[in-house]
Amino acid sequence: MRMSDVRLLLVLNYTILGKITAPNAIKWFQLYVFSNRQVTINLIRRVERAGYKAIVLTVDTPFFGVRRRDVKNRFALPRHLKLANFDGHLSSKINSADSGSGLNEYAVDQFDRSLSWEDIDWLKSITNLPIILKGILRADDALKAVKKGVQGILVSNHGARQLDTVPASIEALPEIIKAVGDKIDVYLDSGIRQGTDVFKALALGAKMVFFGRPIIWGLTHGGEEGVLAVLKLMKQEIMHTLALAGKLSK
Repeated sequence: MRMSDVRLLLVLNYTILGKITAPNAIKWFQLYVFSNRQVTINLIRRVERAGYKAIVLTVDTPFFGVRRRDVKNRFALPRHLKLANFDGHLSSKINSADSGSGLNEYAVDQFDRSLSWEDIDWLKSITNLPIILKGILRADDALKAVKKGVQGILVSNHGARQLDTVPASIEALPEIIKAVGDKIDVYLDSGIRQGTDVFKALALGAKMVFFGRPIIWGLTHGGEEGVLAVLKLMKQEIMHTLALAGKLSK
């Protein structure tokens, strides 16, 4: 890639994390905690060696929500792909969809559903990388995150795929900024489709904004060049919105 930004890489990836490189990008790693804690520890050690700059702990997914589309289409990983960061026995279930979604079966089988606030202390004990909590939607939880000494929170409703009727991230952002915006860095994802969405989040106090679906659309349509086109369009929309709002780019 040829644009400077922060990349948030997911643990359930099809490329070995050490091989994902971008000269101008800062890499953060999105972590799910596995029932076998040694798997999580091994992942973190590899992340550290690969030069990642932060751990983004996913706190809203002890297991996957009811994704009826995935169940209906019996989603499973295509046969030519595999979870590159795991041995065969850890990735085999995602290729099966015996009871519906292979992805859901994998999460139920592998993720630690007992994850709690105390596990942040455990995570801090095994790595010196900054820890950011992803999936915060309430001010009281944001305050707990500050007390736990994490370095940032990512306001997120998981792309509205975990639980129906939860607030949009942009709706939850103002009260979180009011509660902790002067104490910790606050970021936002979910629902970002165009540059004006980024502008709104920044105007409401977010330090940084993440988005994924537009990237996937660009990738599907045109591969790497499609992704670059999406990023360039997003940047243009942000700059135009800043100019028309009378704000400087900083």
